[in-house]
Amino acid sequence: MALYLKEEEVGSLLDMPTVLEAVEQVMAAHGRGETIDFPRQRVRLPKTMTHMLQGGVPSLNLSGFKVYTTAGGHNRFWVHLFDAATGDPVAVLEADRLGMMRTGAAAGVAARWLSRPESRVAGVFGSGWQAQGQILALCAVRPIERFKVFARNQERLRSFCEQMSSETGCEVVPAASAEETVRDSDIVVTITTSPKPLFDAEWLSPGTHINAAGSNSLARQELSEAAVRRADVICVDSREVALREAGDLMPLLEKGRTQPGRWVELGEVVAGVRPGRASGDQITLFESQGMAIQDLAVAARVVAHALERGLGTPLPY
Repeated sequence: MALYLKEEEVGSLLDMPTVLEAVEQVMAAHGRGETIDFPRQRVRLPKTMTHMLQGGVPSLNLSGFKVYTTAGGHNRFWVHLFDAATGDPVAVLEADRLGMMRTGAAAGVAARWLSRPESRVAGVFGSGWQAQGQILALCAVRPIERFKVFARNQERLRSFCEQMSSETGCEVVPAASAEETVRDSDIVVTITTSPKPLFDAEWLSPGTHINAAGSNSLARQELSEAAVRRADVICVDSREVALREAGDLMPLLEKGRTQPGRWVELGEVVAGVRPGRASGDQITLFESQGMAIQDLAVAARVVAHALERGLGTPLPY
């Protein structure tokens, strides 16, 4: 019988190492051509928006979708899983935290494969819900000692830094400016909804890795054209998705200054199909828009743990 898992139950079964492992494995499968994934579709109405991502992971015997609604500035997420052999429903999960952890883990996998192993300082743009996952994932894959966080709301920024310092044991401090956030950072993270670039490309040091995770819409652009052009390696989670949603890449693409064939997919790097970073001086960029298969892989782990612990409510079908 299918399970329904509430947000509190899902959250109790999630930890970043498990989520990282699930995302890394499914991205490697994607790099080998062993998964199916469809880009996000959106239904826009006067007061709400519904978003859906679909996919299938044969190795997990699962297909399914993630759906979320946006209304009044708030999002609500659910993941639906189906048996890939029979079509029977497996589970429905409330997925607010799951999605945040998955987004952070995708960037964490990218940092594991593209950033320098000795990276110790990270600059983060954004202090919202999604920024938590970014910091948790980086702590799990690199010996980060200090995070510099920049955001517009100073009160929320201070609270965020205190919370994440306590949660991670790392030094998480407010940055005084965008320039301070970027200068001398081994890894730079952008996780905002900004419609315009957040920093000057000249502030990037050789060897920096960038996780750009906020621009999953053509209406958003966190990186300047100059910053993208400084990247020796441009990595996307999916070329098909990036062509539809990567607001950071579209200006250069429209001008013929980059081509999708030059972009490597994260799964290709993990699977060894295409190379990632080739030297310590290269600047690498990961453009993250999100994929259904990532959500399905994480949800599968959650359901397995829920069954072991007897959690969840049976669904009447």
